[in-house]
Amino acid sequence: MTNSSDFIFPEAYQPAQIAEKTAQTGVAKAKAEALTLLVLAVLAGAYISLGALFYTVVISGGESVTGLVRFAGGLCFSLGLIMVVVGGAELFTGNNLMAMAWASRLITTRAVMRNWAWVYSGNVLGCMGTVGLVYLADSGSLLNGEVQHTVIKIMESKAGLSIAEAIARGVLCNTLVCMAVWLAMAGRSVTDKILAILFPISGFVAMGFEHSIANWFFLPLGMLYTDNPTSYLWSCAHNLLWVTLGNIIGGTLLVSAVYWTAYLRKKQ
Repeated sequence: MTNSSDFIFPEAYQPAQIAEKTAQTGVAKAKAEALTLLVLAVLAGAYISLGALFYTVVISGGESVTGLVRFAGGLCFSLGLIMVVVGGAELFTGNNLMAMAWASRLITTRAVMRNWAWVYSGNVLGCMGTVGLVYLADSGSLLNGEVQHTVIKIMESKAGLSIAEAIARGVLCNTLVCMAVWLAMAGRSVTDKILAILFPISGFVAMGFEHSIANWFFLPLGMLYTDNPTSYLWSCAHNLLWVTLGNIIGGTLLVSAVYWTAYLRKKQ
């Protein structure tokens, strides 16, 4: 018997239903026109960048950054994925969930690669455009210049990661990002989706994991604030390469493959 309260507060979608929705969403993404993908991807890159800037402002201004401050910053960083999910943009890391549709043979490898190429390119364009605007807006001068110093420290920390560190942090990051998208798909309202996103995203930020698209904002902006940007060029490129690889592993293997095996394998 249906409870009348279900019409006011409908229950969340169950995991098996989310798996079906994710696979069908992957099909829709694979069929999207290139221009549509590019435009929505540029928006996603800008949204993630604004979330990253919000995070930076919140953690700036203190001599030491405590765990609680990092958590608060992570909650603010969640703004980026909230705008992506609720606003309907295209984010490369979230689109790693297309692997579920691929595993179900609903889309081809070429279709997945096409989507990822357009979306990653658009995300980078959105990040770089936001970097330019933030630099021109002199946002680094906020809090008496502490924001600029924080961005530089973030950039130097990321540029100094080893290959193993960059990949591992990328894997852990996109496991949580894809779980945030997965949990948001369980929700039936905007409030549900926002609440589902907050803790996985604030968690990965607080724990220092690496998000490739966010790094396309942090690294170029940090380089612009230094006296010799070219000296960081190779180490920043190194970070982006290995973090991107880690993100793909986390999203496709630790989330998509696991849930496909649990819920969609028998339907193959």
